[in-house]
Amino acid sequence: MSIPAPIPGLVIRYSYLWHSEHLKGREEGVKDRPCAVVLVTATQAGGDLVTVLPVTHTPPADASLALEIPGTVKQRLGLDGERSWIVFAEANRFLWPGPDLRPLPGQDVSSVAYGVLPPKFFELLKTRLLQAVRARRARAVLRTD
Repeated sequence: MSIPAPIPGLVIRYSYLWHSEHLKGREEGVKDRPCAVVLVTATQAGGDLVTVLPVTHTPPADASLALEIPGTVKQRLGLDGERSWIVFAEANRFLWPGPDLRPLPGQDVSSVAYGVLPPKFFELLKTRLLQAVRARRARAVLRTD
């Protein structure tokens, strides 16, 4: 079994590096978490540069910079039953597949994906993310190997 190709809307398990951790000099996140792939761009070298947004249980300080995941979507992806939000105030960018992908608990190393967000929910996420980007309220951490 191989790691899936990155596509927008794919939810992966990833060692997300928060911007605040990056500013403290950390190079790896302290927790593996679900993250939503929102953008995949081809590099000149022929690879894929992937942008992901983190999923968190922590209610957002600013509701305009996060989108709550409906319980039905969480259930379909096999995530827990607690309330969760996709945060779009920040993102990680990395070359796919990268060293920070993590297998789903109890699965083999190629099982890094929970599934894909429903199209309507993903469109709403994109719209809200673009609003944050245009308002200059979103930032990204470029990850390296």
